[in-house]
Amino acid sequence: MLEPQLNFLKQLLEAPSPSGYERPVQDVVRRFAQEFADEVRTDWHGNVTAVVNPKGSPRIMLAGHCDQIGLLVKHIDDKGFLWVHAIGGWDPQVLIGQSVQVWTKSGPVTGVIARKPIHLQSPDDRKVVPEIKNLWVDIAARDGDDARSVVNIGDPITVTLGFREMRNGMAAAPGMDNKVGAWTVMSALERVHRGNPRAAVFAVSTVQEEIGLRGVQTSAYQIDPQLGIVVDVTHATDCPTIDENQFGRVKIGKGPVLYRGPNVNPVVFDRLVECAGSAEIPVQINGLATAASNDAAQLQLTRGGVATGLVCIPNRYMHSPVEIVSLTDLDQAAELIARFCLSVDATSDFTP
Repeated sequence: MLEPQLNFLKQLLEAPSPSGYERPVQDVVRRFAQEFADEVRTDWHGNVTAVVNPKGSPRIMLAGHCDQIGLLVKHIDDKGFLWVHAIGGWDPQVLIGQSVQVWTKSGPVTGVIARKPIHLQSPDDRKVVPEIKNLWVDIAARDGDDARSVVNIGDPITVTLGFREMRNGMAAAPGMDNKVGAWTVMSALERVHRGNPRAAVFAVSTVQEEIGLRGVQTSAYQIDPQLGIVVDVTHATDCPTIDENQFGRVKIGKGPVLYRGPNVNPVVFDRLVECAGSAEIPVQINGLATAASNDAAQLQLTRGGVATGLVCIPNRYMHSPVEIVSLTDLDQAAELIARFCLSVDATSDFTP
């Protein structure tokens, strides 16, 4: 991955984007896309759309949601502790012991999530599986008035953000799900710009996927694409306790995953496989028997129907503060999608 692309990824991962509060990360997307796109726009929902060759045919939409899971301040008690609701799907056990940031209008406020020390727990306490409603955020406030002077009800919270490079070309960060999707579609669009596209290509950093696939609905309605590719993370199954017989064989660092199944147009799938083969891009194939639990489910159903493909990035420890991906998988996904877009023209037929 080239240094400018790596810097773009780091900036995405260092910007907060809990669902409904995506503006900081979308500012990063806009700055990147304005360097090469023919047009960059933000709709009132918050989706950022960058376009290359807007008068081309057919219209291809690339969707990668930028929002991450987080928390929201629901109540500030008189002792100054913050009580929260989840934004998206958390395993509460991974939150205990985490440093967090409360994103207020005046800037981030540092906090922590913890629980009663083990020394003070009864045997019954130690058997209880915590729920979000039992967790609180400590910002070291003197009392409720002190806490309320800096934090407001409705402020979003993320675990402390940051990018950590690891061995063998891998990296860990909160929010890999799915800032890597936003990175991939915008990086693919940049490569399309360097080619000679005949199609109109719209790359969208969509919002609010984690709370119901919302941003893709509004952005796709506006664009009215004939073709669409969704980029999201998928579960890497090459770590302990995950059953390949149930979830398929998906290895981190072995290339992006192409899904087959009713949510995927078979001609789009075949074209992606063909493009990967001609460019010697390694890909992994997995099956999906139902509608996807990501933006592909809604994109396929836009207006009269969109010929949809699903390209996914293997991810270990999804919906946790320590999500791991391979930087090579990201780069290969962007290259594959760019080549797909450049292979399409007005005569292409994606009728199943």
